Amino acid sequence: ADGTTLPVEIGLSPVEIDGRPMVLASIVDVSERLRILRELESKTRELERSNRELEMFAYVASHDLQEPLRMVTSYVQLLARRYRGRLDRDADEFIGFALDGANRMRTLIGDLLAYASVESGGRELAPCETNEALQRALANLRATIEAAGAEVSAVPLPRVWGDVAQIARLFENLIGNAIKYRSEAPPRIAIDCEPEGAMWRFDVSDNGIGIPPEFRERVFVIFQRLHSREAYPGTGIGLAICQRIVERHGGWIRAEPASGGGSVFRFTLPAVPA
Repeated sequence: ADGTTLPVEIGLSPVEIDGRPMVLASIVDVSERLRILRELESKTRELERSNRELEMFAYVASHDLQEPLRMVTSYVQLLARRYRGRLDRDADEFIGFALDGANRMRTLIGDLLAYASVESGGRELAPCETNEALQRALANLRATIEAAGAEVSAVPLPRVWGDVAQIARLFENLIGNAIKYRSEAPPRIAIDCEPEGAMWRFDVSDNGIGIPPEFRERVFVIFQRLHSREAYPGTGIGLAICQRIVERHGGWIRAEPASGGGSVFRFTLPAVPA
């Protein structure tokens, strides 16, 4: 009556009343539904913009930190070569601490760059062979596998819709973690897969120390560590990179206990469309 315009949704459904075919009409005011939808769209756009800015910040900050860190590392290495054994024991120890810190910072920056560039630095998704990605990962880990006496087995792996370089990084991180967090027994890593709807599900199983139930989600949070750096070296970014790679491919990843001890990392990748 006051001229206000409202968005409505009109539904028409065939019904039968007393044997007579009729049409039931419903007219619903959807103002609140559209308001909520617009708010969600606005928040989604804001979140996407914020994520892009954070990704760019992480990339630029990590990239710009490399040069001064390289200079610091070079001079500390020079001090170590020139003055080790010529000063007192404390000086040698302090130089060692500085060099160790610089090396850990270089590793951290490299991992942070890898994390930030999953979206921006990835190739366009296309049909690719996961077996090729696995072989790349095994080639990069050859020295680590031999040193640990590890055994890696895999079933024939399928073609997926993905980025073969990032999938290789995914396998490398998961297999490398299985070797790092091994038990007293020689590491045994098995890779299996099976179709799951429009996806392929991959299982990377190990016989390592396992993950307590309360930490199975936390391990994918960036910089989260379950053990001290002295016990297990690393930056705490590897599994966060795995999750970011899988999510870029439209899949999911989770950690579960293995039947005979150890862990199973399950993740999905899209099958090649027919």
